[in-house]
Amino acid sequence: MATRQSISLSEPNAEWLKSQVESQEYASHSEVINDLIRQRRKQDEEALTRTRLLLIQAENRLASEGYSTLSVEDIKKAVLAKKG
Repeated sequence: MATRQSISLSEPNAEWLKSQVESQEYASHSEVINDLIRQRRKQDEEALTRTRLLLIQAENRLASEGYSTLSVEDIKKAVLAKKG
Protein backbone atom coordinates (compact mmCIF):
# COMPACT_ATOMS: atom_id res chain seq x y z
CA MET A 1 0.00 0.00 0.00
CA ALA A 2 1.39 3.39 -0.97
CA THR A 3 1.85 6.07 1.65
CA ARG A 4 1.20 9.64 0.64
CA GLN A 5 3.96 12.08 1.62
CA SER A 6 4.44 15.78 1.27
CA ILE A 7 7.98 16.97 0.55
CA SER A 8 9.64 20.28 -0.22
CA LEU A 9 12.23 20.51 -2.98
CA SER A 10 14.76 23.16 -3.87
CA GLU A 11 14.03 24.93 -7.14
CA PRO A 12 16.80 23.12 -9.09
CA ASN A 13 15.61 19.75 -7.80
CA ALA A 14 12.00 20.56 -8.59
CA GLU A 15 12.98 21.56 -12.13
CA TRP A 16 15.00 18.37 -12.60
CA LEU A 17 12.12 16.28 -11.30
CA LYS A 18 9.73 18.03 -13.67
CA SER A 19 12.10 17.47 -16.61
CA GLN A 20 12.21 13.73 -15.91
CA VAL A 21 8.44 13.51 -16.25
CA GLU A 22 8.29 15.86 -19.24
CA SER A 23 10.91 13.81 -21.08
CA GLN A 24 8.62 10.81 -20.56
CA GLU A 25 11.45 8.99 -18.79
CA TYR A 26 8.95 8.53 -15.96
CA ALA A 27 5.18 8.75 -15.81
CA SER A 28 4.97 10.78 -12.61
CA HIS A 29 6.95 12.59 -9.93
CA SER A 30 6.24 9.71 -7.56
CA GLU A 31 7.75 7.23 -9.98
CA VAL A 32 10.97 9.29 -10.15
CA ILE A 33 11.22 9.58 -6.37
CA ASN A 34 10.51 5.87 -5.84
CA ASP A 35 13.16 4.94 -8.43
CA LEU A 36 15.74 7.20 -6.76
CA ILE A 37 14.98 5.63 -3.38
CA ARG A 38 15.25 2.11 -4.85
CA GLN A 39 18.62 2.97 -6.39
CA ARG A 40 19.91 4.39 -3.09
CA ARG A 41 18.66 1.41 -1.12
CA LYS A 42 20.45 -0.91 -3.56
CA GLN A 43 23.68 1.12 -3.19
CA ASP A 44 23.37 0.97 0.60
CA GLU A 45 22.82 -2.81 0.49
CA GLU A 46 25.83 -3.26 -1.81
CA ALA A 47 28.01 -1.14 0.48
CA LEU A 48 26.90 -3.16 3.49
CA THR A 49 27.65 -6.41 1.64
CA ARG A 50 31.15 -5.13 0.71
CA THR A 51 31.79 -4.09 4.31
CA ARG A 52 30.67 -7.47 5.62
CA LEU A 53 32.94 -9.23 3.11
CA LEU A 54 35.92 -7.10 4.16
CA LEU A 55 35.23 -7.87 7.82
CA ILE A 56 35.03 -11.59 7.10
CA GLN A 57 38.30 -11.42 5.15
CA ALA A 58 39.97 -9.55 8.01
CA GLU A 59 38.70 -12.08 10.54
CA ASN A 60 39.94 -14.96 8.39
CA ARG A 61 43.33 -13.31 7.98
CA LEU A 62 43.56 -12.80 11.74
CA ALA A 63 42.63 -16.43 12.34
CA SER A 64 45.34 -17.66 9.96
CA GLU A 65 48.08 -15.07 10.57
CA GLY A 66 47.38 -13.78 14.05
CA TYR A 67 47.91 -10.25 15.27
CA SER A 68 50.76 -8.10 14.07
CA THR A 69 53.67 -7.50 16.42
CA LEU A 70 54.53 -4.28 14.59
CA SER A 71 54.06 -0.96 16.32
CA VAL A 72 51.76 1.68 14.87
CA GLU A 73 54.84 3.64 13.84
CA ASP A 74 56.30 0.59 12.04
CA ILE A 75 53.03 0.07 10.19
CA LYS A 76 52.97 3.74 9.12
CA LYS A 77 56.54 3.46 7.82
CA ALA A 78 55.71 0.30 5.88
CA VAL A 79 52.66 1.90 4.27
CA LEU A 80 54.62 5.03 3.34
CA ALA A 81 57.43 2.91 1.90
CA LYS A 82 54.95 1.09 -0.36
CA LYS A 83 53.57 4.43 -1.62
CA GLY A 84 57.01 5.85 -2.35
